[in-house]
Amino acid sequence: MQFAKKIISLAVIVSLPALMVGCGGDDGKNGTNGTNGSNGANGSNGAKSLINQTLLVAGNSQCFKGGVKIESGVDANNDNSLQASEVTQTTYQCDKTTVNAQMNFNRIATFPACMQVNASCNTNDETAAEIVAASTDGMTLIYTDALKEQIGFTNISNPASPQAKGVLAMGGEPTSIAVKGSYALIAVDTSADFINASGDFVVVDIATQTIVHRRSIGGQPDSVAISPDGKYAAIVIENQRDEDLNDGLPPQLPAGKLVVVDLTAATPANWTTRDVNLTGIATLYAADPEPEFVDINTDNIAVVTLQENNHIALVDLATATVANHFTAGAVDMVNVDLTDNRPAVIKPVEIKNAQLREPDGVTWINNDYFATANEGDLNGGSRGFTVFNKQGQVVWDSGSSLDDMAIRFGHYQDRRSDAKGNEPENIEMGVFGGDRYLFVNSERSSVIFVYDVADPTKPVFKQVLPASAAPEGGLAIPSRNLFVVASESDIRSAAIRAGLNIYNYNVKTQQYPTVQSVNRPDGNPIPWSALSALASDTNNPDILYSIEDSFFGQNRIFTLDVSSKPALIVGETKIMDTNNVFANSGVNAHLASVTNAELAAMINADKSVNIDPEGLAKAADGGFWIASEGSGAAASAVSMNLIFKTDNNGVIESVIHLPAAVNALQINNGYEGIAEYNNSLYLAFQRAWAGETNPRIGIYDLATKTWRFVYYPLDAYSSQYAGGWVGLSEITSLGNGEFMVLERDNRGGLDASIKRLYKINLQAVNDGDVITKTLIKDIKPVLGSTTGTLLEKVEGTAVTLKGDVYIVTDNDGVNDHSGETQLINLGRLF
Repeated sequence: MQFAKKIISLAVIVSLPALMVGCGGDDGKNGTNGTNGSNGANGSNGAKSLINQTLLVAGNSQCFKGGVKIESGVDANNDNSLQASEVTQTTYQCDKTTVNAQMNFNRIATFPACMQVNASCNTNDETAAEIVAASTDGMTLIYTDALKEQIGFTNISNPASPQAKGVLAMGGEPTSIAVKGSYALIAVDTSADFINASGDFVVVDIATQTIVHRRSIGGQPDSVAISPDGKYAAIVIENQRDEDLNDGLPPQLPAGKLVVVDLTAATPANWTTRDVNLTGIATLYAADPEPEFVDINTDNIAVVTLQENNHIALVDLATATVANHFTAGAVDMVNVDLTDNRPAVIKPVEIKNAQLREPDGVTWINNDYFATANEGDLNGGSRGFTVFNKQGQVVWDSGSSLDDMAIRFGHYQDRRSDAKGNEPENIEMGVFGGDRYLFVNSERSSVIFVYDVADPTKPVFKQVLPASAAPEGGLAIPSRNLFVVASESDIRSAAIRAGLNIYNYNVKTQQYPTVQSVNRPDGNPIPWSALSALASDTNNPDILYSIEDSFFGQNRIFTLDVSSKPALIVGETKIMDTNNVFANSGVNAHLASVTNAELAAMINADKSVNIDPEGLAKAADGGFWIASEGSGAAASAVSMNLIFKTDNNGVIESVIHLPAAVNALQINNGYEGIAEYNNSLYLAFQRAWAGETNPRIGIYDLATKTWRFVYYPLDAYSSQYAGGWVGLSEITSLGNGEFMVLERDNRGGLDASIKRLYKINLQAVNDGDVITKTLIKDIKPVLGSTTGTLLEKVEGTAVTLKGDVYIVTDNDGVNDHSGETQLINLGRLF
């Protein structure tokens, strides 16, 4: 519709009599009036301002779920119609985004890259999966493995059961990959060092898995992208800096550039290249652009991030020229944690203004807007992602919300607080039916944040996805309703394997997270991680309690509401030595060599404590029992195995010690669980101590204050990984003198062998007995059903008043861990 506004010019003539005063002259009072002048001509009509409003239907590139396009301008030719040439401003009013709650992404499979070595990943070889692409039919994934200087192929004809399909040597480190038709284009770094930078683009026939063409591109390549129409490839030549030279500061030549590959020739041998000079456009290090990542829109405009320069360039691929460039700008970070505490304490209360974004990954949302993952680099991290328009204006920024969500979902790594926080590494856009999504990969929190960008200027958070450690490249495959993430970290000893996580867009409810926290009164989420125990409430079947282990200081007890899914951490109770009970607990009486300084190190100025809570139980008379694990050296206070009794507010009421002779035997792996039954405490020791064959279960009579010990027969270690162990991780009272114990090995993934629940009876045992056990359930298949890397540390069990059995995994504070926490209801097992 059109609206016109007419501007009319009016001529108004006003005559005013002249007033003349003269000495001795005629004062004019008796003069006659003059003749009125004629009216002036009417002014010409002004030009009309017109507005066009066009209704946009769902699927529009600007407003994906519909809206209104508003064009305005001046009707220069006065034809009552606003022509395209007359439009001076265009804006969009998108319909409010409603997130599709009927469809969700859920992980359906994990493919460890070590399966290319052997089917069971029984190898210490380090592999990697950094950037991933797919064949045009979406049936084969091709990923880069820089560590082994190869690319890997994975068959996902059944995406829930990916299969190794072989590897191909690249003659250098593959850094990125993209697909055109039947070919994969791989950027390969062949540099001898930082000065002698060199690299190739390599063309591989996907079907035959053979190299069909190779060409030098004059520098060290990084990202590669192919235009939607298949006419061009753009390859970033980063020529990265030596981070050990001059504290890693640029400039460090040779300078990087962008290589445009013209792909219109019939064969790769006839493809031609053109270089785009990127020097001189950034203000920080003009001579050293250091381009990082590239993406191409349907207008064949490439967006290139110059990370260390905090700059962005738009390159017209048809002319191989820079069409526009601008700074990525800065962001004020509010309510973030900028301090690496040891032991960890997550405190998102700090502020840092004007933090450079320093973008890494980038993706077009449509032809007018693109989004950057702001990893940060030289100046730390801005910890978010940003949406820009082509003019370089920021239209939306995530602020500190990604860190907030990493904290809420238990994935925040405090040891990265002084660096880049959750560290957004890469970003991908995909259209799935009627929904348009951004996927933001967080390298340090090992999650993917999914946003609905129906309106590119107002992203709306949809869900979070768990990934293997250090996700790098993301790939949307809408034709098969799949999303794939490549994770590059590979530490077999820590049960971390590099590989591919595959997610399906389906009608199932969200399977992750299993736990998240509510807000504190100050509006920030309750920080949590490293759940090392579970306990049930004695009155409410929907309440469980957990606790954080020694990765964190100022330890807290968490209250979980399991009536909702995910379970909610609705409360936190800090363990406090308010009345100096711990400080005066007679540690020196038990170990004469313990100093007051050692004990004081465990008690903070605010009277909170730094211990290693590994066991938790609700006390029959109110409050909690806490088992704190020792760390091995018997002559140190911080290594002692201690039992704390607290009230409901977490204030320590008493401390119980082991007999000195028993404590002297410890060789690490002490208390792992605690239970109360019939006025006695039952303590599960994780492993056997010095000179003993089996781990102990300690029985402490609360009335007589005396100890008895029995021995638990562990299953034999059976993992394919040599050098591990089997131990106890939890004990839970079932009543009538029966207990459930959790027995597990210290392996994860395909190396995991033993994750089992057993029943034992301690009703009538004698000091020194070796007890018997009965299998309740092998929980390894349950852990495997989460479709991720099978998690090593199942650390907590509880039985609710309804009879439901819960287990929970410990994510080690996201330190050498993906951060994934699984709280699983096994149902009624008794």
